[in-house]
Amino acid sequence: MPYCYPPDPNTRRPKFTPPPKACDTHFHVFGPPEVFPFLSTHEYTPPAAPLEHYRKMLAVIGVERAVVVQPSVHGLDNSATLDAIENSQGKFRGVGRIDDKTPKNELQRLHNGGIRGVRFNLLDRPRGNIALDVLDRCIENIAPLGWSLDLHIDMKNLLAQEQRIRACPVPVIIDHIARVKPAEGLQQLGFQLLLDLMKLKHVWTKVSGADKICETNVNSYHGLPFVEVIPYAQAVIAAAPDRVIWGTDWPHSNNFAPGHTPNDGDLVDLLAAFAPDETIRRRILVDNPAALYGF
Repeated sequence: MPYCYPPDPNTRRPKFTPPPKACDTHFHVFGPPEVFPFLSTHEYTPPAAPLEHYRKMLAVIGVERAVVVQPSVHGLDNSATLDAIENSQGKFRGVGRIDDKTPKNELQRLHNGGIRGVRFNLLDRPRGNIALDVLDRCIENIAPLGWSLDLHIDMKNLLAQEQRIRACPVPVIIDHIARVKPAEGLQQLGFQLLLDLMKLKHVWTKVSGADKICETNVNSYHGLPFVEVIPYAQAVIAAAPDRVIWGTDWPHSNNFAPGHTPNDGDLVDLLAAFAPDETIRRRILVDNPAALYGF
């Protein structure tokens, strides 16, 4: 079972100051496992990433709000996510994990605890994906709560699920720019489809996970990280600036290679390259998350 590298503990202060009420819409809390155990079947061993470490990082980058996303290693037990929300003094919301057997009273309990969406994987890999019939039943069950659907999806599956996304009755958030492949250019079919989907009022994109997008090129990190992602993020923002959100993906739990873990201060500065206009940046950091997650 692979072990992940920990987050960079020496967060750099960004070159620009995020506006008040700025929101990181994608981070994870792992454990501590003696309090919130990992699944016995977890596919990787995450780094130590308790809430107090994340708060210290947020203080350095100047971000006040956040959305904690339930990681796969905790399965359907959303206790660690709910604990982070409860201890945030109203500054956090959450994206949980459920299945089609999660009872309605549990969904209401999660809602009362600050959960405002659910996340599922649809990736080109053998394990961890949601069955499509289960996905459809989950969507039906969350619709009355006004929740959103986070899809951790790649280019191949985005193309395959185009009609399901178009017809979805709840807001759909495409995580990590749909794991776009920078080497295949702006005209690749999956990315052009993403831009077309962004014409729909219920489709959102999260400009995050730059290290995941560039994980096949570990030499791309030189101070300002992962510059290959910039034109893709800019294109998504231009397509629908009122439906783009941003996240750090702290603690970057997919990092299995040394030297590939991003510094979160650099990721804030990367956002400035994604959105040089201060007004657009405010939408991405403040207005859009507030609208989507009910801050």
